Amino acid sequence: MACNYRGKLLNGHVQLRKTIAKKATVSGIGLHSGNKVTLTLIPAEAGSGIRFRRVDLQDRPEIPAVVENVVDTTRATTLGKGSVRIHTVEHLLSALSGLEIDDVIVELDANEPPVGDGSAKLFCDLIDNAGTVSLNQPREPFVVNEPVKIEVGESMLTVLPHDGFRITCTSADQKGRYTQFYSLDITPESWRAEISRARTFCFMEEIEYLIQNGLIKGGSLENAVIILDDAVLTTEPMRYPQEFARHKILDLIGDLCLLGRPIRGHVIAVKPNHTANIELVRALLALERKTKSVAQAFAPPVGLTTPEEPKEGAPVEPIPTETVMDIMRVMKILPHRYPFLMIDRVARLEENRIVAIKNVSINEEYFQGHFPGHPIMPGVLQLEAIAQAAGILMFTKGQTEGKLAYFMSAEEVKWRKPVRPGDTLVIEVELTRVRGRIGRAKGVCKVNGEIVSEAQVTFMLQDA
Repeated sequence: MACNYRGKLLNGHVQLRKTIAKKATVSGIGLHSGNKVTLTLIPAEAGSGIRFRRVDLQDRPEIPAVVENVVDTTRATTLGKGSVRIHTVEHLLSALSGLEIDDVIVELDANEPPVGDGSAKLFCDLIDNAGTVSLNQPREPFVVNEPVKIEVGESMLTVLPHDGFRITCTSADQKGRYTQFYSLDITPESWRAEISRARTFCFMEEIEYLIQNGLIKGGSLENAVIILDDAVLTTEPMRYPQEFARHKILDLIGDLCLLGRPIRGHVIAVKPNHTANIELVRALLALERKTKSVAQAFAPPVGLTTPEEPKEGAPVEPIPTETVMDIMRVMKILPHRYPFLMIDRVARLEENRIVAIKNVSINEEYFQGHFPGHPIMPGVLQLEAIAQAAGILMFTKGQTEGKLAYFMSAEEVKWRKPVRPGDTLVIEVELTRVRGRIGRAKGVCKVNGEIVSEAQVTFMLQDA
């Protein structure tokens, strides 16, 4: 499983969602638009998330801060819905995420938050002045359970499992100038002290492009650091060692906020930018959706309460009564033992075909948790039964003494109906290809003559 909702406990305590304690307002100009703007943060209900509201437009349209609403990532992250736009949201979102604000309404009377001094200090101070309050709903983090990696141009971002939130960042331009490295566990305290005051920056040769494309109408040395060859142009000394890498982390935290939940993982970012950051968010959500889709294949069908009984008079395929290999002989061939032996006996055995039987008892260990009050045989164990039957068939060919059959892959897997205690699983497998030690087979599992699952499996014989 790749990503899930896990653990609301931190240091033994339940983490609750937060909003601000009271309204807070600040004014300024937008970095890219140059427009004057007043921004107001308003407390919000638990579970409502972060929502931007354009109060200068008719009907005061709202745009939730989620990745599905990202419409542009050129030098900044822009949210949009219909014709409504909110530009350069990453610094504000970084402050909200860094200070663990989950639910808030952001009112704007223009299309871009104020730039302040080019960092997130303006928003940090605004939130600190407003104060925060806990809501009566737990935070549900987005937990990364396996590595996720994306590459976009020169940017490479990887997320690894981690019991917390950490970012490791390497920042450099295309020519490798001002290469910086910084790594930090992100908490409200560390974000405020080590990240919040890192300013935006750009290289002198980029400014002509930015001006021609109308991207820095509000930019100046008061709110950005300019790099000219080996010189750094700024109205004050650098605020941090590795200030450029720290600002990249600031932006990345803001973009990751568009997951809609706090992340639990270690993000390793090499030359990150807004486009790559957003692609990482999309990759995480896509993997989560895939994980949930797979999990649904093992869940009981919605509304299903009792097994369907065969219609009166309908023919039912009889369970094979013959036995060509009892459990004692099965255990001499297969190394599996309780609770993982999925074959009770072999009813038929031909050159390339086998029919095996598994009596599904309520005493099976897995029924304790799959599912309490609604026992269903896991689909993966039906797949394992097919693989074990195929292994027996393979072992009947050639010299296989001292070998083990290793399950390599499964394709075209389908689970059609639930299997319950009291069912007799009839496993029919046909060996379709054998080349050396590698075999391929097609199998089905049946209950009362109806196919409940099927798959094509590949396995290999190896020395025990």
